[in-house]
Amino acid sequence: MQRKAYVTGTAAVLAALLVGCTSGSGGGSTTDNENPGDAGTTTVAAQPGKYRTLPEPCGAVGHDTLDSMLGIKQIPDPDQRDKAYQGQAELTYDTDRKVGCHWKVDSADATDRLSVDFERVVSYDNSVSDDDQAQKLFADKETAADLPEPSGSSSASGSPTPTSASVSASASTPSSSPTSSPSASGSPSHSASAGASGSGSPSGSPSPDASAADLQPRVLSGLGDEAYIDDQLGSSGSTAEQRTVTVVFRTSNVVVTIEYEEQPTATGTVPDSKEMQDRARDLASQLDDTLGG
Repeated sequence: MQRKAYVTGTAAVLAALLVGCTSGSGGGSTTDNENPGDAGTTTVAAQPGKYRTLPEPCGAVGHDTLDSMLGIKQIPDPDQRDKAYQGQAELTYDTDRKVGCHWKVDSADATDRLSVDFERVVSYDNSVSDDDQAQKLFADKETAADLPEPSGSSSASGSPTPTSASVSASASTPSSSPTSSPSASGSPSHSASAGASGSGSPSGSPSPDASAADLQPRVLSGLGDEAYIDDQLGSSGSTAEQRTVTVVFRTSNVVVTIEYEEQPTATGTVPDSKEMQDRARDLASQLDDTLGG
């Protein structure tokens, strides 16, 4: 009788141990099936940009604007005039990512050029939005432009007080002699069509103070999400000085670049900075409206 009771007690102990092991094994199995990293590593993809397509660049600039900036309307031959209006599309392999167009008009007084470039930025990093990637591209362009540091309070138009470098660049702009520019039959920057761009300032009208304070390369406000304007006056030896005005702005994930150049034929003639800047900024505003910015 005592031996039988001993066996029964041993069996009970073994059964209890077996139940405990089975219970622990089940709990461990549940933990193994869980992925502890799932809850902490879930990444929400960055938002795509506002724009999925780009406008047709050669059709984005109206005839009135081309007349004002390049004087195309003054070309006597109808076929040449129509061809000038059409412009020349830049070579591109993806019209949804990057497009551009340029125009060139030669006259007796000057050679005028205009180019417009649209770039739609797409981020291939899920943690970086298209807008952020476009903002980086814009910042790189602005850095490369090497705009002068503002040294004083800004004017109402968002133009900071000029540095010595910008003053020297704009000091050569004629401001008191309206006869220093070519006639209306040549360069539109010196023609009666100046008011068509909305600048409202004929050649030579800006005062020296206005030229120095308002015409330096600078950041622009009220255009897209961010913008800047650059104005460079160059010289090729004994030839007339060429002025290049560049406006770059970003609207969401699209970066737009406008380059407006004028090369007078007469030595000693300087293209008017204010008129060229006004026209380039007017065009930038039109393109921003076209994008719906």
